[in-house]
Amino acid sequence: MWLVKRVLPIAVTMAVVAAVTALLWYAKQLGVGPHHPVFFYLLPIATVAILFGSRHGTLCAIASAACSAYFLYDPLYSFNVTNRLEWGDLICFVLLALMAVKCTRELMRPVANIQAAKSRYRSR
Repeated sequence: MWLVKRVLPIAVTMAVVAAVTALLWYAKQLGVGPHHPVFFYLLPIATVAILFGSRHGTLCAIASAACSAYFLYDPLYSFNVTNRLEWGDLICFVLLALMAVKCTRELMRPVANIQAAKSRYRSR
């Protein structure tokens, strides 16, 4: 049971990154993809951070940057991003994603404190 509790958040995190990457890759192949595709990962990263915590949100941010560099930026299927503007996109994305993870952690902290206080009160 402890293995499921540890592996499930990581599996969900990687599945979310894979799903968003697949959608963006497909849009790129059709020629209707966005100019800055990496920023479409921000909402899933915030969702993962809310559901599973900041460690998994950070993992999601790093995996998203790696997947977007490999699958979405030219040359495809290589981590060698040739355009300096795209490097800037990736760097700004990682910084923004880490700030989003930190903000969601801070926003969710009072809820955790309230729930802990309620459980202490009920146990009396």
